[in-house]
Amino acid sequence: MKRQQRRRAKIFNLPNQLTGMRLVLAVVMFVLIGMDYYLASMVLFIIAASTDWLDGYYARKYGQVTTFGRILDPFADKVIICGTFILVAAIPQMLATPGGLRSWMVVVLVGRELLVTALRSFIEERGGDFSANLSGKLKMVFQCVAAAVCLFYLDYLAKAHWPGVAAAANLGPPPAPAWVWYLMVVSIWSTLAITIYSGLVYIFVAIRLLRRHSP
Repeated sequence: MKRQQRRRAKIFNLPNQLTGMRLVLAVVMFVLIGMDYYLASMVLFIIAASTDWLDGYYARKYGQVTTFGRILDPFADKVIICGTFILVAAIPQMLATPGGLRSWMVVVLVGRELLVTALRSFIEERGGDFSANLSGKLKMVFQCVAAAVCLFYLDYLAKAHWPGVAAAANLGPPPAPAWVWYLMVVSIWSTLAITIYSGLVYIFVAIRLLRRHSP
C-alpha cells in the first residue's frame, strides 16, 4: 500500500502537475481562440509556455524527472504549439493578411514534430541518445514567439472588426500598426526557417546514430 502511494506521489509530483495544468490551459486557450478572445488567449499561451520552462527546471534541480513526465511534457508542448498554429491558420482574418500564417506552413511545422518524434522513439528503443539539441530548443522559442505575436496581431483585427477573406480585398491593408504586422511576418518566417533547419539537423543526427548502432 505504501509502495503504491510512493509510486503515485512520484508520478504526480509538482513538475508533472505543472505539465497537466499546461494541458488544461491549452484547452481553455483553444476555446478562447474560437470565441475571438485573442488577447486573453495570448496571455494564457504565455503562461503555459512559461510553465514548460518551470517544470523542466524544477524536475532537473530536485531530481524529480520521471518516465511519465518525459512522455507527458513533450506531448503537452506539441498540443499547445501545434494546436495554436492550426487554429490561427484557419482564422479568416489571418488568411486575408498578406504574409500571414498559412495552412502549408502549419503542415511543415506539424510534420517536423511528427518526424522528430518518430526518429526519437526509433533511436532510443535501440539504446541511442536522441536528446534535444540547441536547434530544437531555439525552434521552441521561435515558435512560442510567433504564436504569441499572431494572437496579438489578431487582437487588433478583432477590435477593428476587420472582415475575413471575402471582404478584406476591398478594404485595403489590415487596421493594425505596421510594426505589429512586420513583427508577425518576421516571426512566422523565422520560425519556419528554424523549424526546417532543426528538422534537418535531427535527420543527420539520426543517420549518424543509425550507422553507429548498425551491425
